[in-house]
Amino acid sequence: MSSEPVSPEATAVELMRAMTRLRARLRTEAPIDDLPWNWSHLTTLHRIVQDGPTTASELAQAEHVRRQSMAETLAALREGGLVTTAKDPDDGRKTLVSATQAGRVLCERIPAAREAWLSEAMRSTLRAEERRTLHRAAEIMNRLADSDR
Repeated sequence: MSSEPVSPEATAVELMRAMTRLRARLRTEAPIDDLPWNWSHLTTLHRIVQDGPTTASELAQAEHVRRQSMAETLAALREGGLVTTAKDPDDGRKTLVSATQAGRVLCERIPAAREAWLSEAMRSTLRAEERRTLHRAAEIMNRLADSDR
């Protein structure tokens, strides 16, 4: 490894490239092929689990899709037993979408599979020193994510 200083621009390019490749690999290694839902369904479900009960319109806006597309996504999730709907207790004109227990379990399943693959890949591919370096890099990346810039 060179001792020459590396520009933030060059590091940013390499970091973005590495994160994109790793994310793609994690999706491959924790496939959802055995599930009847696609990534759009699962990202919507994840948002419902994370944010709590919400309306279909709010979900469509947050996911950057048309209301009709969100209605189709929610119908599939409802049919699969992953979400339920109920009238908003504060505004009876609104319907809130909530995750069921099965929806919450599914949202935990995929990240757990990704974490297991990544842990094993690090264990089998990296030396202890490299794992320590990567751990430190993760701390630094979190600091970047939390920056005000």
